[in-house]
Amino acid sequence: MMQQYMEVKNQYKDCILFYRLGDFYEMFFDDALTASKVLEITLTGRDCGQPERAPMCGVPYHACDVYLNKLIENGFKVAICEQVEDPKLAKGIVKREVIRVVTPGTNMSNAILDETRNNYLMSIVENDGAFGISLVDITTGEFKTARVPSLSKLTDEINKYSPAEIIGNHSFMNCDLDFIYLREKMKISISEAPEHYFNQMLCEDAIMRQFGVNNMDGLGLKDFPDCILSSGVLLQYLHETQKNSLAHINHIVLYSIDDFMILDSATRRNLELCETLRDKQKRGSLLWVLDKTKTAMGARMLRSMIEQPLIYKKDIEARLDAVDQLNNDMINRDEMREYLNPIYDLERLMTRISLRSANPRDMIAFKTSLSYLPYIRQLLQIYPDGLLADIYEKMDELQDIYDLLERSINDDPPILIREGGIFKDGYLEEIDTLKSAKTDGKTWLAELEEREKQKTGIKNLRIKFNKVFGYYFEVTNSYKDLVPEYFIRKQTLANSERYTTEELDNLASSILGSEDKLYALEYETYVALRDKIAGEILRVQNTARQIALLDCLCSLSYVASANQFVRPEINEDGVIDIKEGRHPVVEKMMNNGMFISNDTYLNNFESRISIITGPNMAGKSTYMRQTALIVLMAQIGSFVPAASANIGICDRIFTRVGASDDLASGQSTFMVEMSEVANILRNATKNSLLILDEIGRGTSTYDGLSIAWAVVEYISNSELLGAKTLFATHYHELTELEGKLSSVNNYCIAVKEDGDDIVFLRKIVKGGADRSYGIQVAKLAGVPDIVINRANEICNQLIDTDITTKLKDIKITNDFHKSASDTQMSFLANPEESAILEEIKNADLSNMTPMKALLYLNELQERIR
Repeated sequence: MMQQYMEVKNQYKDCILFYRLGDFYEMFFDDALTASKVLEITLTGRDCGQPERAPMCGVPYHACDVYLNKLIENGFKVAICEQVEDPKLAKGIVKREVIRVVTPGTNMSNAILDETRNNYLMSIVENDGAFGISLVDITTGEFKTARVPSLSKLTDEINKYSPAEIIGNHSFMNCDLDFIYLREKMKISISEAPEHYFNQMLCEDAIMRQFGVNNMDGLGLKDFPDCILSSGVLLQYLHETQKNSLAHINHIVLYSIDDFMILDSATRRNLELCETLRDKQKRGSLLWVLDKTKTAMGARMLRSMIEQPLIYKKDIEARLDAVDQLNNDMINRDEMREYLNPIYDLERLMTRISLRSANPRDMIAFKTSLSYLPYIRQLLQIYPDGLLADIYEKMDELQDIYDLLERSINDDPPILIREGGIFKDGYLEEIDTLKSAKTDGKTWLAELEEREKQKTGIKNLRIKFNKVFGYYFEVTNSYKDLVPEYFIRKQTLANSERYTTEELDNLASSILGSEDKLYALEYETYVALRDKIAGEILRVQNTARQIALLDCLCSLSYVASANQFVRPEINEDGVIDIKEGRHPVVEKMMNNGMFISNDTYLNNFESRISIITGPNMAGKSTYMRQTALIVLMAQIGSFVPAASANIGICDRIFTRVGASDDLASGQSTFMVEMSEVANILRNATKNSLLILDEIGRGTSTYDGLSIAWAVVEYISNSELLGAKTLFATHYHELTELEGKLSSVNNYCIAVKEDGDDIVFLRKIVKGGADRSYGIQVAKLAGVPDIVINRANEICNQLIDTDITTKLKDIKITNDFHKSASDTQMSFLANPEESAILEEIKNADLSNMTPMKALLYLNELQERIR
């Protein structure tokens, strides 16, 4: 037995081996030492032909999921080695094989998985600085692939999908990705795939077999060799670990990373899209506000919408139209939501059916879900066009599957499929016949028991049953003298004797034979029924997607009407015009109607950058975040918290908010801040929205102010960047830039002073603050008065050396990368002059003040020089 164990273990060296012995999964040697600590179970030993006993521990096979999940949560892989032949029929040692390898990315346990989010397994292939990525959710069958051109964009994709597990090639494992962050902060299991997986022909063959095609052309992968490799590697890994055909993975989606707004990890954290920054909880996030879905499928799709905002106007308007239609008929919408509520997770149920792990109660849940589809589809009939009409056309009521399940499976079936009681009367005649034999057998036993009582005079004579002795008469010792001669003793107990008779043996043989036949027939019939439904997987998956989309749209509509959100206008001109905008999460958390709304206006010309000054706690960060969230919500296809909103489509949103360090990587707060600023300045475009809070505050005043000033200059230069920006700062000296750069405007948070105290009015007004009110905020925080008074004295002395007067003399530069050739003008217009001509052509001069126009003209002249 130990020899067999070692042969299997050598094939799965990177896994903990669950080796089936009777009613337990046993672990030996190093596996036992590791598992006993992680699982907190007793470590024992076993003789194995060696001088020392082998360390051993085990878990009951019928309760192994709890222990299995704990190992997976701790990043281990588990190979399940099962007995694959009947021990009664085995000659010599029972044959055993690994039937499945469970990893973080392939775990399908309901106990560990969050039904509202996908559990992705990702494959990454690095090739000359570019990457092919593929990802699968084995619980739903979703399969995607894309080509990623750079390491920074790969990081964005990993943050977007947050996979549970990543496998990669050797080059990927040695790239400059922050693997410590991925493993320790994001809890991603990362490993190198075997080298033989990366054979191009093997990868193509795996893809063609899985998706039923003859070449890569039909899947659109012909021109994407990196995607072919990553997809093929992923499929080989799945087949090697799951040991089955995975028929539910039947569709591959080739997507472009440029089809969606790109959000880096800092932006996802700072905007708290799906979880809060501090507690990592859903409550307090944007998802918490928007998620009023009724199904697990809808919850997963809504999370995906928030993680991947759209960038094409047509797609955004289609969602907004659907939400508008639902808002205009709230009775119909609410009735649909009532019908959606009882629908189970069709995607994951269908996966269990396809993988032959669904039990009879899963089938009843499946049937219950299907029963509501006709009512939902009937309510969708009223919508003449758009997404809702499209859902109506694509949704299959699956009535034939419902009728089959309604005829066959009992309404209250057992969980186990080998103990009978699964099918209704009338479904299969042979089952009914065997059921009758079983029922009549109980009657025969009762009649025999009564006859023997009368014949023998033993009043408490009972016919009983157990799996070891079968049926028997039980007689207590007090009546032992009345036992007749034809009773044959089977077993002696302390207080009773057990007997049988020839008649009882014949009757038992008839009853047990019919039971065995019934259970075997019900099992075979159930397996055939399950396989028949598995053959309809494409229809079910398609309908599940339509249900999920409808659920998302109903949720967005419900939230919009409950919170007085309005439909945003969508433009491609770069204008962001929000009237009376509100922060969706803060407003919801306050729940008292006291949130102070504010306006925002940004465009590509004279209102490109807003410098926002004012004290801490006044609301600068809330205001900037709400602007970013309103833009993001609009591009999701959601209504937004405002009186009105006209949103220019953004390709990216960047945020640099708050102070944090990364001491484990040797980075100070200021270093983290500068790294994030560098990422923004290098990757933002003219169509991006930047949210920058307190740039330069982690160093000395002069250094920090200089950096902040230079950053604003760089962003304002349309040749270099020219992105729309909200820039909050305590350096109120930066308000000098409004008179030096045509695209910069000053705003501040209104504050009411009452002696030495201040009141935050939470209102954004035109103009700059000339004070930071830091001492007043310190007083509000409870700093002792003696410290406050001394701080006031020092502050009054420092005011006399205010550096603002020095800043007035600083000249603005547009020559960030000036060279000798930049000073010469060619006879024909060079690319820079062409860019300036195009900019002049598109400039909205009618909305510029005379001063702004002069500043703008001066900038253009400097650039031409």
